[in-house]
Amino acid sequence: MENRRGMIVGLMFILLGGFFLATELMPDLFGGLSYPFIIIGIGGAFLLSALLTRTGGLAVPGCVVGGIGAILYYQNLTQDWASWSYIWTLIPGFVGVGVILSGLLTRNRPHFESGGLILIAISALGFFIFGGMFGLPFNVSTYWPIFLIGIGFITLVSAIFRRH
Repeated sequence: MENRRGMIVGLMFILLGGFFLATELMPDLFGGLSYPFIIIGIGGAFLLSALLTRTGGLAVPGCVVGGIGAILYYQNLTQDWASWSYIWTLIPGFVGVGVILSGLLTRNRPHFESGGLILIAISALGFFIFGGMFGLPFNVSTYWPIFLIGIGFITLVSAIFRRH
């Protein structure tokens, strides 16, 4: 298995290096490609490694790095740099998604980690609270029932996947 993992990692480095070489030698080929795509790609490489090697622990940094790349892409596209005052609250949600994927990709005994759902809920709550105070264009008080639905969903999923 260790040999297979080394082959996969080696192949990923070759593909990533080939991509970067192509962007250096032919910059017009990927003209619309900006630095957030590189960050998203690094996160994607972590996720691909986690999937191919069944090493769930790589899913967490993959989700965090890819998610931050997506935030930077949004900010770069819209020039809404002030959104960082509330958009940072999505990072615990990225960790939550990574925790869920990590549990599902674990080689020995795949399982569902309901703790990831809790992190996602905390992240969403922070996003709506800080976003409502610092610039999201809607009234947060209108959407508070979503959190009740989310808590119910977390409770339901946790009960379904509870270890006996």
